[in-house]
Amino acid sequence: STQVATDKVAGKLSSTLSWVKNTVSHTVSQMASQVASPSASLHTTSPSTTLSTPALSPSSPTQLSPDDLELLAKLEEQNRLLETDSKSLRSVNGSRRNSGSSLVSSSSASSNLSHLEEDSWILWGRIVNEWEDVRKKKEKQVKELVRKGIPHHFRAIVWQLLCSAQSMPIKDQYSELLKMTSPCEKLIRRDIARTYPEHDFFKEKDSLGQEVLFNVMKAYSLVDREVGYCQGSAFIVGLLLMQMPEEEAFCVFVKLMQDYRLRELFKPSMAELGLCMYQFECMIQEHLPELYVHFQSQSFHTSMYASSWFLTIFLTTFPLPIATRIFDIFMSEGLEIVFRVGLALLQMNQAELLQLDMEGMLQHFQKVIPHQFDSGPDKLIQASYQVKYNAKKMKKLEKEYTTIKTKEMEEQVEIKRLRTENRLLKQRIETLEKESASLADRLIQHKCSSRYSEDFVLQLEKELVQARLSEAESHCALKEMQDKVLEMEKRNSSLPDEENVARLQEELIAVKLREAESLMGLKELRQQVKDLEEHWQRHLARTTGRWKDPPKKNAVNELQDELMTVRLREAETQAELKETKQRMMEVETQNQINSNHLRRAEQEVTNLQEKVQYLSAQNKGLLAQLNEAKRRQAEIECKSKEEVMAVRLREADRIAAVAELQQHIAELEIQ
Repeated sequence: STQVATDKVAGKLSSTLSWVKNTVSHTVSQMASQVASPSASLHTTSPSTTLSTPALSPSSPTQLSPDDLELLAKLEEQNRLLETDSKSLRSVNGSRRNSGSSLVSSSSASSNLSHLEEDSWILWGRIVNEWEDVRKKKEKQVKELVRKGIPHHFRAIVWQLLCSAQSMPIKDQYSELLKMTSPCEKLIRRDIARTYPEHDFFKEKDSLGQEVLFNVMKAYSLVDREVGYCQGSAFIVGLLLMQMPEEEAFCVFVKLMQDYRLRELFKPSMAELGLCMYQFECMIQEHLPELYVHFQSQSFHTSMYASSWFLTIFLTTFPLPIATRIFDIFMSEGLEIVFRVGLALLQMNQAELLQLDMEGMLQHFQKVIPHQFDSGPDKLIQASYQVKYNAKKMKKLEKEYTTIKTKEMEEQVEIKRLRTENRLLKQRIETLEKESASLADRLIQHKCSSRYSEDFVLQLEKELVQARLSEAESHCALKEMQDKVLEMEKRNSSLPDEENVARLQEELIAVKLREAESLMGLKELRQQVKDLEEHWQRHLARTTGRWKDPPKKNAVNELQDELMTVRLREAETQAELKETKQRMMEVETQNQINSNHLRRAEQEVTNLQEKVQYLSAQNKGLLAQLNEAKRRQAEIECKSKEEVMAVRLREADRIAAVAELQQHIAELEIQ
C-alpha cells in the first residue's frame, strides 16, 4: 500500500511539474513579445503579476485554493528569474511565435487588453453562457465573430460548443481505450516526432505533449478501425491538445471525423480527397483559367500542392497563429473555408506562379507562401470571402465526379476482360505454334530420312491441310449448333409450359361442354317452335268455319283460342329463359377465360419477380466485385499518397536539420 501511495504522489508531482513547465514557457513567450513590441511595453505591469487558468476570470483571484496560491507564488518567482536572465529572453525571442498556444496564460496580458479586446471578452463570455439560444437565433452573427477570431482563452470551450462535443458518452471510454493495444501503435510512434517538431510542447522525445498525442491517436485508432491511423491527422490532434486536455481533445477529434468529412478524407481509399481535388481544380478552371492552363502545361497536378491543405487544414502550411484562425472558421463552417483560402492564395500568387516552371512552383508553395501573412491573417481571410463559392455547383461537381469514377471502374472491368481474352488468345497461338513446330520437325525428319520419299512428304502436307480444313469446318459446325441451341431455347421460352397447356385444355373442354348445352337448348326451342306451328295450323283450320258454327261451338273455339294464346306466351317465355341462360353461360365462359388469363398473368409476374431477384443477386455480386476493385485501387492510391507524404516529411526533416546546423554555426560564430 505504501508503494501504491508513493506511485500516486509521484504521478501527481510529475503532472504538476509538466503543467508548471508549460505555464512558465507560455509566460516567458508573452513577456518576450512585450519586450519585442514597443507598443506593448507601454502597458507592461510589474513582473510579479499573478497567473490564471482559462477557467478563471482575470478579476477573480480570490477563487483560487491555497494550494493554487502557493503554486502561483512559485511561478511568480520563476518569472522574476526568467525576466532578469537576458539569455533566456533572447532564446524566447528567437523561438516560434506559436509557442503561446498552451493551456495556461498570464493574467497580466488580460489586464493590459485594450477596451476593444475587453468588450470582445465580455461578448464571448455571454455567448458561451447562453450558447443554445445564441446558436439558434444569431447563427450569422456567431459566424461573423468566429471569422474575426476567437479569443485564445475561449477557444477550447467554443470549439467544443461549435462541434457539439461537450457531452459525449465516448469520453467515459477513453481511459479504457488507453489500456488496450492498437495495431497502429508503431506507425503513431514513428510519426509523433515529426508532428510540430519545433513546438516546445512536442519537440522533446517522450515528453508530456508526445505522450498525450500518442494516447489520443491510439484511442481513435481503436474506436474507428476502418480508418485506424492516417498521416496528417496528428497535426489536427496536436492543435487540439494545445487548447484543451486530452479527453476533450479526443471527443472533439471524434466529432470532426464524423461530422466534418475528415473521416472520408482519412479513409484508406481517400476517395473524399480525390473529390476535393476535383472540385478545387474545377474552381481554378472557372475563376483562374490562365493559371489552370499553366498548371496543365507544366503537369502540375492539384494534389501536388493542395492535398495537405485539406488533410491538415493548413496546419502544415502556415505558422500556428494564422492556421489557428483558419481552424476557427473550419470549426464553424466546415471544409468550405479550405476551398476559399486555397483559391484566394492562388489569386494572390497568380502573377508569380505564371512565371515559374514545376520545380519553381513547388519551391514557391513550400518557401514563399507560408510567410506571406506573418503580419496577420486578416488580409487572407478577407480575400477568401471575396471568392465566389456556390454550394449547389459543388454538389453538381460531386455527382460528376461519382459518374466519372463509375465509368473508370467500368472501363477497368472491360480492360480486365480484354486482357483475359488476350491472354487466352496468346495461349491458343502458342499451342498452334507448338503444333506447327512439331509438324515441321516431322517434315524435316521425313525429308532427312531416306526411307520416305517426297510423295510421303506431300501426303503429310495434304493431311495437314485437310486437318486444318476439318478443324475449321468443325468450328463452323459447332458455332451453327450453338446458334441452333440458342434459337431452340428462345422458342422453348416463348412456348407455354406444361401447366399452361393443361389449363388451356381444361378451358377448351369447358367451352365445348357449354357449346353442347347450348346446342341442346337450341334443339328444344326448335322443337317447341315446330309444335307451336302445328297447333297454329290446326287453330287456323278450326277458325275458318267459326262463324258458321252454332254458339256453343263458338264458345269452345274462344276457349281454344285463349289456350293457344297462353301456350304462345309460355313458348315466348321459355325462349326468353333459354336466351338468358345462354347469355349467362357466355358470361361465365368469358369470366372463366378472364380468370385463366389473370392466373397466367400472375404466374408470369411471379416468374418475372424471380428473375428480378436473381438479377439483383447477380448485381449484388457484381457490386461486391466492384467494391473490392475500388478497395484495391484505393489501397494503391493510399500507398502512393503515403510514399509522397513520406518524401515530403523526409524533405522537411532535412530542412529542419539544415536550419539547426545553421543556427549551431551561428552560435559557434558568435562564441
